Amino acid sequence: MNSLNELSTPALLQTLQLMLNPTKFLENCAGKYGDTFTLRVLGLNSPPIVFFSHPQAIQDCLTLPEKELDFHRATHVFRPLFGDNSLVFKDGRSHHQQRQLLLPQMHGTGLKNYGQVICQITQSIIKDWQVGTKIFMQQIMPEITLEIILQVVFGIKQHNSRYQQLKYLLSSLLNDVTKPLYSSLFFFPSLQQDLGAWSPWGNFQRRKQQIDQLIYAEIDERRLSVNVKNTDILNLLMSACDNQGQEMTNAELRDQLISLLLLGYETTAATLSWAFYLIHSHPKVKSQLMQELFTLNSTNDPEEITQLPYLTAVCQETLRIYPIALICTPRMVKNQVEVAKNKFTSGTVLVPCIYLAHHRIDTYSEPEKFQPERFLQQRFSAYEYLPFGGGYRGCIGGAFAMYEMKLIVGTILSNIRLALVNQRPVSPVRRGITIVPAGGVEMIVTK
Repeated sequence: MNSLNELSTPALLQTLQLMLNPTKFLENCAGKYGDTFTLRVLGLNSPPIVFFSHPQAIQDCLTLPEKELDFHRATHVFRPLFGDNSLVFKDGRSHHQQRQLLLPQMHGTGLKNYGQVICQITQSIIKDWQVGTKIFMQQIMPEITLEIILQVVFGIKQHNSRYQQLKYLLSSLLNDVTKPLYSSLFFFPSLQQDLGAWSPWGNFQRRKQQIDQLIYAEIDERRLSVNVKNTDILNLLMSACDNQGQEMTNAELRDQLISLLLLGYETTAATLSWAFYLIHSHPKVKSQLMQELFTLNSTNDPEEITQLPYLTAVCQETLRIYPIALICTPRMVKNQVEVAKNKFTSGTVLVPCIYLAHHRIDTYSEPEKFQPERFLQQRFSAYEYLPFGGGYRGCIGGAFAMYEMKLIVGTILSNIRLALVNQRPVSPVRRGITIVPAGGVEMIVTK
């Protein structure tokens, strides 16, 4: 079986619908076809792409043997951005080895190296806010998350001249890449024509080259003065070797850094914008959260902030309603596999849908309502709640993103009182690979 409950609308129209209003399109498909349906949304000659939302089907999909799947062809749209050596495109032993290098610093005790940095960056950005100051969260949050990535992942300090250049180029490029028209370049390879600096693809290539030159310059400089005490991700990767004693090449380092940047910048910023909107549009949630923050012995202790149960539940519920990505990493079938008692043959792309799984009424009572307490009352399985994907291809930065979210929300609300400028309901709109609140969440400092 290559397709199941396949939409009859043309592939181009499906692609455009998914690009322009992904949540509505997915909801409509699920409403009409149920737990499993087939789309054609990878360009004009798209293979069948089967979406799953039932927990059992997601479990079947995430536990398929890696040797039965092809991740290269299923994720090709990201290759121009991430690079050929990205962890996203690695398979088998190579993928496993690189995950093992990164995991210790992105999970558990490794996170504690970054707590103070995250809090300090957040405090430095909010320190000049006065009563009456108006801010757009969708502008402020990317500023915070980009600063964190440059210091924690790249290890570049603010006084470094390369820091300012990278910050400007990266924020400018990423801002454009997340726009629907610009991002269409990656879905339609026929548009990837370098016709000079003024053509869209030519412009992208030249900006990417400028960024690469700065990253390679940083890598070359760091190779000359390796400091084993540095805890940034770049230093970790540079000092690591594979089983044959080989260090990562400059190209491999560049691709891993860019991948971590792209996967952790706009995505986390979007979720933070949603968190502030949801907290401040639900007075009871805000009141309970503020009461918990008042119990802190010190607002400067990152570990105390991250252990707060209701703050954790607020972040979890935000990620349930608006997960960092709508889908898990797509998986293309090599020969034949079985998912939810259905057989799928070569060339079919399997997609566990996080967004639809998080909005199932048989898993979550009143799934459209923002109710953080559900995470204090119940534990959900890894196939019911999976904001960072799952299985051996789950997002490597998931624990870091949750840690970062709690510290940023906790630090801001412990120092500043905010209110929404407009109380009207906010709709989700696509921005790059994630969804953001329309209007940018305008807020005002009240105290």
